[in-house]
Amino acid sequence: MSSHSTETIQTPVLELAKRARVSSCRLAKLSNDDRNQLLMATAEAIEDGAQGILDSNERDCRAMQPAVAAGKMSPAMLARLHVNARGIKEMAARVRDVARLPDPLGQRLAATELDDNLVLYKETCPLGVVGIVFESRPDVVPQVAALALKSGNALILKGGAEAAQTNETLVALWRRRLEGYSSVQADAVHLLHTRTDVMELLTLDREVDLIIPRGSRKFVEFVARNSCVPVLGHGEGICHVYIDRAADLKKAINITVDSKVQYPAACNAAETLLVHQDIAQQFLPLVVSELALAGVELRGCPRTIALLKEPEVVRATEADWAAEYSDLILSIRIVSDIDEAFAHIRQYGSGHTETIVTEDGEVARSFMDEVDAAGVFHNASTRFADGFRYGLGAELGISTSKLHARGPVGLEGLTTYKYKLLGDGHIVAEYSSGARQFKHRRIE
Repeated sequence: MSSHSTETIQTPVLELAKRARVSSCRLAKLSNDDRNQLLMATAEAIEDGAQGILDSNERDCRAMQPAVAAGKMSPAMLARLHVNARGIKEMAARVRDVARLPDPLGQRLAATELDDNLVLYKETCPLGVVGIVFESRPDVVPQVAALALKSGNALILKGGAEAAQTNETLVALWRRRLEGYSSVQADAVHLLHTRTDVMELLTLDREVDLIIPRGSRKFVEFVARNSCVPVLGHGEGICHVYIDRAADLKKAINITVDSKVQYPAACNAAETLLVHQDIAQQFLPLVVSELALAGVELRGCPRTIALLKEPEVVRATEADWAAEYSDLILSIRIVSDIDEAFAHIRQYGSGHTETIVTEDGEVARSFMDEVDAAGVFHNASTRFADGFRYGLGAELGISTSKLHARGPVGLEGLTTYKYKLLGDGHIVAEYSSGARQFKHRRIE
């Protein structure tokens, strides 16, 4: 069969992946300065193309209004979709932040002298081609594209249908800027359009090195079950705030409100408030008052309802404890002690982010050592679980798995490593026979 006939039967997604593979090899050869120049130029292009981005986003938001009216999309999710002029400036700023980060490639992780003139180096290198399937937030596009370019990876994106036009505009803008550089191809960034495209992407284990799904737990599990490509799961964010008996009330109120209200649609927003019984009578009326002012709907355990006697607090069901609301809804449970809080988090937590509010250092250490999550915080809002706030420049998402990367995934999560062995005619037979001996001396 001729190469021409082979090309004609290949699907568009496979073609895109093959072109992305070629582009990733070229990206990996660029110097850090060249990659940074590309990022700075793209940040400028985002600002120059602001009106086009806003126009596309307005069309997307307008198209989603009937879904909000019908209850198929929450107002919080619509807010997550919306882009304004300030948001565009932040997109450009995040790209520049990534450009200023240290070069993640070619970093020597270890060096070992195996024998005279036989030295083994362990150095960072790109993954290659990364596929990301994400929800409605259009600012994901410049964030992940910047991280991919900085780390020498090509990127294949599939956003939600609700942000289709905004994503199309952002990717087109990115590709046009890449086309202006002869040293790199626009094929470093591709945008898929249909679910069928995604299903095909999941089969391309020879062309794609990693899939990162960002969405509900059900969606992430679906991708993991159906993918031939390794998956880095961005699961649900069922985050808890635990108010210990030794909590400072002012800190506890501020942290609870910020964790729930500051951006309720984010995966690092709190969904459940756990309160030690010894402080509940003093704390709950105060925090409920603040939450009510912010328009938060409250669902409580029987002890919470009995204590508050507030008609606005409805009884929480079993489903509430396992729910990622992504909205102005908060479940409240009074616990007898920290062990009961641990048990609740183990049963219902998603491994994302958990925080304790307490002035008891020993209790705080126990919480941070024993709670199994990507992020465990003391006297701080769950909303700090973010790549930019961690100093990563941006993030691909927050991984709740434990392999390869955990928590906010930045540049390090887009690199792997290779071993480079430099010898001078060395052969294994000499070591097997005992003629030569290994030194295995670590080189600082």
